[in-house]
Amino acid sequence: MAGCGRSWPFSSTTTTSASSRRKRRRSRRETPSASSRRWRGEAYRDDPGADQRRGGPLQPAPDHAGGRHGRAAQAEGGQRALHRRRRSRLAGRDVPGRGRRRPDRDRRLRRGRLQQPAAADHSRHTRRGPPKLDSARDSLAAINPEVRVDTHNVALSSSNALDLFREYDIIVDGTDNFPTRYLVNDACVLLGKPNCYGSIFRFEGQASVFGATGGPCYRCLYPEPPPPGLVPSCAEGGVLGILPGVVGTIQATEAVKLIMGAGEPLIGRFLIYDALRMRFRELKLRKDPDCPVCGEHPTVTALIDYDQFCGIAPPASAAADPPPSDDATVEQLKARLDQRDEPFILDVREPQEYQICNIPGSTLIPLGDLPSRLHELEGRGEMIVHCKSGARSAKAVKLLREAGFAQAKNLRGGILRWIDAVDPTLPKY
Repeated sequence: MAGCGRSWPFSSTTTTSASSRRKRRRSRRETPSASSRRWRGEAYRDDPGADQRRGGPLQPAPDHAGGRHGRAAQAEGGQRALHRRRRSRLAGRDVPGRGRRRPDRDRRLRRGRLQQPAAADHSRHTRRGPPKLDSARDSLAAINPEVRVDTHNVALSSSNALDLFREYDIIVDGTDNFPTRYLVNDACVLLGKPNCYGSIFRFEGQASVFGATGGPCYRCLYPEPPPPGLVPSCAEGGVLGILPGVVGTIQATEAVKLIMGAGEPLIGRFLIYDALRMRFRELKLRKDPDCPVCGEHPTVTALIDYDQFCGIAPPASAAADPPPSDDATVEQLKARLDQRDEPFILDVREPQEYQICNIPGSTLIPLGDLPSRLHELEGRGEMIVHCKSGARSAKAVKLLREAGFAQAKNLRGGILRWIDAVDPTLPKY
């Protein structure tokens, strides 16, 4: 039995110590065979022309290029072999699950990630650049050129909403103000088209499908709009930047389900998303038989003036009246600033609005903080108070006068009027 079995190559007549056997095994590991060296990519080191035949010297693979591939892949040679296989695939060969890649994308993949163009590329444009409609259309065409995108570069109003909506099957509402939401809802109900609704505010989002056959509409949930100024806009109250993507994806999902006629759309269901708690809640909605638009006896059979309905625009008779004489105009304020007669300018908007644009020399105290910070205004004489358009500053002026600041004046039209008439270089929002 000598010279066979597990004791090979050591025969029974060969005397070796345990330490010498360990040295021999270590020596064999440090000088691998030619086949193992080729598998690990080390045989190229002995061939000066191997780099040229390969198309250049191998580069070490990035740490995040892949997972574990055995002990040999963890060694230097294994890393080189894995990287060489990736390079050969990215050079134009098919990769399972990826399809074919363009050469310009191969370089990006070798750096560790594929830099796909985002659909929100239009955010890079300044206000002086292309219209957002055109930029969004170009971005969508770059992602999928087979999709036809029609743009309507007009303001949606009661005079054109029915004509614009009539040629489409589904309306996706992404508006951010109450007059337009009621306008979209009423137009959809009158035309019999479903409305994929979505809204966002700070850390919360809402979604539903209104106006579908047998389902409720927006007025069934909110018969009357809130008082003007009670609910701040997204620009005034702020919104988590991720939230529009979440709610927009839900709206897109509902639109696709309606097109396919599959699944259970959010008809008669009101979805509420709480981003802070990462929770979804669902409320059941019923069609209101007394709804003025979709009820059994509707009273709204045509589109109305929704600014007036929401209390934003005064009635025609009130609009004809001259503005209060104690209000200040932006032209008057500009003339006083040019003459170095600088009154105290109080900005009652939110901090994020102030960062977007502001009147030079103004002091920021948000309207919600004003009652607790009146002491900061003690000793002030004449004050010019402004907000975005004049609604919040009118409330601030009333509060200031009741507190004893009799010379507080509202800046008519707010900073939007200032931008239009005095400094058009400031950004609008």
